[in-house]
Amino acid sequence: MKRRPLGLFLRGAGMGAADAVPGVSGGTIAFITGIYEELIDTIKQFGPSALGAWRRGGWKGLSQHLNVAFLLPLLLGVAVSLFSVAHLALWLMEAYPLLLEGFFFGLVAASALVVGQAGDRWKIWYLLPLLIGLMLAEWLPSLMPLVLMVGNESLVVILAGAIAISAMLLPGVSGSFLLLTMGLYGTIMGAIRSFDIGIIILFGMGCVVGLALSSRLLSWLLRRYHGATLQLLLGFIIGSLPVLWPWRELLRYQLGPDGQMIPLAYRYLLPSDYAVLTGASAQVTGVITLMVVGALLVVALNRRAATHAQHHSTDNRSIDR
Repeated sequence: MKRRPLGLFLRGAGMGAADAVPGVSGGTIAFITGIYEELIDTIKQFGPSALGAWRRGGWKGLSQHLNVAFLLPLLLGVAVSLFSVAHLALWLMEAYPLLLEGFFFGLVAASALVVGQAGDRWKIWYLLPLLIGLMLAEWLPSLMPLVLMVGNESLVVILAGAIAISAMLLPGVSGSFLLLTMGLYGTIMGAIRSFDIGIIILFGMGCVVGLALSSRLLSWLLRRYHGATLQLLLGFIIGSLPVLWPWRELLRYQLGPDGQMIPLAYRYLLPSDYAVLTGASAQVTGVITLMVVGALLVVALNRRAATHAQHHSTDNRSIDR
């Protein structure tokens, strides 16, 4: 599907900003903007088959095989966002956490509706992948501190990259939140901000391995079991919502290797209980307003993506005639 480079750049910028915020997945942004399956299939093309494409068609054949016209502006948007827009998101997370979490809660909640409507006709056995997605979303964060038991610091960073990038491909699974539960979120974001080449290279190596494995698995699942896979992704998204609930109390945590606080368990509160517990304003009006704004943004983006797909389908039928 032919897309405008500016549109892909902006989608990438949205993915990068979302990936920087713990609790939000760039995969969610890719899904609601209509590029998710093309993104997975494009990443899967990086492998031995690329060498065959280059031998058959030279650089032009390689470019078409790797879908460079799609991937390049998208990755540029992600990179620019991580080094610029993401800083704004991180500042907002520190200065206005309730408002930012309210916005992303609305965005992710509406994304669940989008994913739920995107699949085939619902079948009773779809409850199984839905429940698996819910359970994995619940269990994954609690398993992440085990990564630190590897011991070797370089290997830990590589493993963190592989896990985080795989999570970023899954709507509803936040790579940043998994990094937070590993105690490595501050380390990785600090390396990106300060341009620490050593850590960035190690993390990048892990990302390459994670992308190669997870994209092939997701592409195979979407091709063979499309409806069930969407239900699995829906489970991930619904399971991620508690992490974004603005009014919560941290019950248990542990300290990471650099003294970072790794959250282990929360208690979710009503706004009034939150205000009593913290002695601070629950900012109910602002949070609910931004929840609605986030949800409406998803609806608008999804409609735009659906309209674009419909126009493309109509153009293809006209060409066939």
